[in-house]
Amino acid sequence: MRLFTGSYRAEDTVFLLKPMDMEMVDVAAKERLIQSGQRHYSELLTLEQVPNPRYLALFEALTARYARRLAAEIMALARYLAETRSRQITVVSLARAGTPIGALLARALQQRGRADARHYSISIIRDRGIDENALGFILRRDEREPAGLAFVDGWTAKGVIAAELRRALKHWNARQPERLDETLHVVSDIGGVADVAATYDDYAIPSGILNATVSGLTSRSILNSAIGPRDFHGCVFYADFAPHDRTTWFLDQVAGQFASVAPEPVRRDSGERRERRRSMRAFLDRLHARYRIGDRNFIKPGVAEATRVLLRRLPDLLLLRDPVEPDVEHLCVLAEEKRVPVLVDPTMPIQATALIKDLS
Repeated sequence: MRLFTGSYRAEDTVFLLKPMDMEMVDVAAKERLIQSGQRHYSELLTLEQVPNPRYLALFEALTARYARRLAAEIMALARYLAETRSRQITVVSLARAGTPIGALLARALQQRGRADARHYSISIIRDRGIDENALGFILRRDEREPAGLAFVDGWTAKGVIAAELRRALKHWNARQPERLDETLHVVSDIGGVADVAATYDDYAIPSGILNATVSGLTSRSILNSAIGPRDFHGCVFYADFAPHDRTTWFLDQVAGQFASVAPEPVRRDSGERRERRRSMRAFLDRLHARYRIGDRNFIKPGVAEATRVLLRRLPDLLLLRDPVEPDVEHLCVLAEEKRVPVLVDPTMPIQATALIKDLS
């Protein structure tokens, strides 16, 4: 279990993941294997591509547009953690969408005087649970206090990973001596399914539009036959992408705003959260009926989730509330490049949704 930090600075992030070599499959083959039930998505990986100059320029423009807003939201979460945890704070981000957010939170907490704050990024996989070897390492090898662990992700939409986290921690708490808080902390909770959120808005969190090049040059997590019973879940480290890496640059752009922002309180209001959840469920029900979608995993709501589909899956349709919004310009570029049909639906409660192509 050799630790590595990807391309992050050691003080920003420790990945509790096992770097490994892996044979890649193309997107179409991966989609067929997943949809046929022959393989679980966590067993397969498609080779990522570095962003082209046009796309990278959009990422940098979004960072300039939202660095101050994201800094305020990160500081709001940091203040909440500092006020609710009297002991050492251990940020446990869910790799990989949560990794940049966890790194920023660690910086924010340290800036608030919590020098003992530390950030680990670990794997959680839909239908497979959380990496308990990683949790055991944090608690027993590094002796971090259980009461100080805070689980963090970038965003939530339908709540699939939020539910997976709760199930996994209930399982842990029923079997292990350390009791862990099941609270999920996120920047944006567009589906009303997280416990603590900085906002309910669906906006283009800049780290959500890139893959490895803003996440320490690591792939999403892997759980296949190469992972032994004592191993961390796996990942691929894209060392060749180093010339294109924006990991530390992105952290610096946002953290540079920490000192000048005035964070608002985090969102914990159950009424507002229930309304967000109701709105999202009604929207998803409408899509299921309109497009006759049988598998809930074929609908990916929100800017970030739609981006993942266009970058890594086989998209069938992109729905946009307003195609001229700067937050979805990168989606329009991806849809044009991949010849994905775009439909404008101004009644959507969120900015974007992508549908995965059904190959059955």
